[in-house]
Amino acid sequence: MIKNFFLQLNARWRFLFLILSGMALGLFGFVFWISNAPSYLSDAPETCINCHVMMPQYSTYQHSSHREHATCNDCHVPQDHWYRKYYFKAMDGLRHATIFTLRMEPQVIFIKEEGQKVVHENCVRCHSNLLADSKLMSQTAQQAHNKTDKLCWDCHREVPHGRVNGLSSTPQIKTLDQAERYPEWLKKSVINKKE
Repeated sequence: MIKNFFLQLNARWRFLFLILSGMALGLFGFVFWISNAPSYLSDAPETCINCHVMMPQYSTYQHSSHREHATCNDCHVPQDHWYRKYYFKAMDGLRHATIFTLRMEPQVIFIKEEGQKVVHENCVRCHSNLLADSKLMSQTAQQAHNKTDKLCWDCHREVPHGRVNGLSSTPQIKTLDQAERYPEWLKKSVINKKE
């Protein structure tokens, strides 16, 4: 079908079509590369700090016990089915990309309701053996865990991020220098323009 469409164009329009297609493909490739898009297909926690506003969450995660056993996606992305996992990642990623591209990110990040449900599901999934063991919990704790209207962090407030209220709540963290995020050729061209 595309071949027939291309053959029906006269030579001048074919050339213009090829040029525009090449430009669109090149722009897509550049945006894919500069945004570090392949990293979003992985489960590496470092992916979260592609955006500077996530540094407090990343830093507090790095100092938590969860770092030894879970990645960010283990908690923040559904784990019950591969389709649900990648659909959620795509929808959440598209929302994040839109917000960060339009520079609409808030100073203090709050998890959305859909994300809260996913994190709660994953807490229960990972810690279900502890919740079922009556020897590890007091009767009061068992009653609290049996309530279905509470989220895990209603009681366990400091897990795993502590009280993060934006970049100012964790002034001791080291943030990445902006220059570390860009490819060498771009850094050189910016430095040459400044001089």
